Amino acid sequence: MRLASNRRQWLLSTAALIGGSALAQEDQTGGDPLGSMQYPSLREQTIGKATATFSEAVIVKGPAFADDAMNVPLLVDARGLSAVGGGVVRIRVSVDRNPVRQVLDFEPLQALPMLAFRIRMEQASPVRAFVQTRDGQWHVGSTWVQAAGGGCTVPGITRADGSWSKTLGQVQARFFNNVIEGSRRLRLRVMHPMDTGLVAGIPAFYIEQMELQDPGGQPWWRIALHEPVSENPLITFELPPQSPPAFRLLGRDNNGNRIDAEVRA
Repeated sequence: MRLASNRRQWLLSTAALIGGSALAQEDQTGGDPLGSMQYPSLREQTIGKATATFSEAVIVKGPAFADDAMNVPLLVDARGLSAVGGGVVRIRVSVDRNPVRQVLDFEPLQALPMLAFRIRMEQASPVRAFVQTRDGQWHVGSTWVQAAGGGCTVPGITRADGSWSKTLGQVQARFFNNVIEGSRRLRLRVMHPMDTGLVAGIPAFYIEQMELQDPGGQPWWRIALHEPVSENPLITFELPPQSPPAFRLLGRDNNGNRIDAEVRA
């Protein structure tokens, strides 16, 4: 009887330890549905001490496997929060396992709360979009992207062949009508090496800010970029269909080089 009692007590103690360990691990991920241990520190780095609710209304899409870790295409769509908390005021994109985790900070202003772009990834990782609504609440959407790796620690093509200096700051733009119901698509490419600072002998050199203004000087969106955005950033925005036919794109990089270009349909 004593042996049976001791065995029962040992089994109960073992079960409690296993259960406690599982709960501790869950707590360490901050409830992340992707189970990433890096998520709590990423959240604090991205939005400070604020809390964030995981939401299916924030859609993040990427490739199942990224063959080119220097050009990983992503789509962030937060239109599902347009009627929540007064609407979307900010979208911040981060990568759990990148050496530089912050990717971009987008204020839609008069644009739709969605955008497509390309990033560098150093390894397979969750990719996050933290979306703030006008009431101050944060909502987060995630996806897992498998990547070949090394995208943050090798020089880009124009850096390797030295051609970047001939095209620095040049802007290419194109409008597309009726791509999404109720929108007018703007695709921008700004020529820039977007150096991460993680390649020996090449300091960080990247576009810091851009703003799209209408002819009256009113901003239609603002975006702050960080080092992981791919070389020669190609970014797609969705504007209301009644937007004006011409805009002005203003910006600067972290070395003070200016971007100033007319964007016309």
